[in-house]
Amino acid sequence: MQIIANRKIWFIFSGALIVLSLIALFVWGLKPSIDFTGGSLLEVQFKNLPSNEEVSGIFTSINLEAPSIQSADNSTLVLRFQPVKEGEHQDLVFQLKEKFGEVTEVRFDSIGPTVGRELFRRALLSVILVTLMILFYIAWSFRHVSRPVPALVYAGIVIIAFLHDVLIPLGLFAYLGHFRGWEVGSPFIAAVLTILGYSISDTIVVLDRVRENVRKLKGTFEEIVEASVHQTISRSINTSVTTTLALFAIFLFGGPSLQSFALALIVGIAVGTYSSIFIAAPFLVTWYNLRRR
Repeated sequence: MQIIANRKIWFIFSGALIVLSLIALFVWGLKPSIDFTGGSLLEVQFKNLPSNEEVSGIFTSINLEAPSIQSADNSTLVLRFQPVKEGEHQDLVFQLKEKFGEVTEVRFDSIGPTVGRELFRRALLSVILVTLMILFYIAWSFRHVSRPVPALVYAGIVIIAFLHDVLIPLGLFAYLGHFRGWEVGSPFIAAVLTILGYSISDTIVVLDRVRENVRKLKGTFEEIVEASVHQTISRSINTSVTTTLALFAIFLFGGPSLQSFALALIVGIAVGTYSSIFIAAPFLVTWYNLRRR
């Protein structure tokens, strides 16, 4: 399979995914969880699913604001409402059981608005710091590279690859947030940081092989890059598949928060493997050819 020669196909495919992701992010945005906004989340399972009006009536009867109600399945509701203390939480569950009989509390979380803002600030700071550390690592790793492609170009391509790998999962979760009510919280930030590390590691493996082969192999730069990609493709795909299989198990059998974490990683790792093979190396050849004109 000629990967470099068919690079226009890969660029068009990735470009379409990025455009769709950006549209979703700008039109709908990500739906933040209570980790970042503050509030309470109560997931309850009913034997006979009540109407939203009946559930809201319970909240009104104990002087709580009406909740935002989302159906998780045919018997489960996810209720989002103002931050409450443990006593109010227990009273609410008691009232639900009194009114609707057999009710099972699946999970409960409550975070104050100040804590939510602080968590968001720390999450954003962690993403920025990790990105800066990664850029420093790239600059250090390729500091001795000068021919035929300067070190800064390698660093630039790694940045393009990880932006590609993060934007697509973000776009997917914007769609899921709008159509399915999926939220992003602390587990999602952890997934994004993991995707960053995985993406850059995978891309550097390919580019480092290019750097080595430029010194050892004869032929045009495009031929050397093509050979380098084929030398690393098995390693990249095998690592991706084994990791993804474990993540699929988490996605299928984990709770809601673990499912969003696992799905973000599944998509991010798949896209990261794709970009290291079909985007990073072809982009290197494209830059080289443009510079020679």
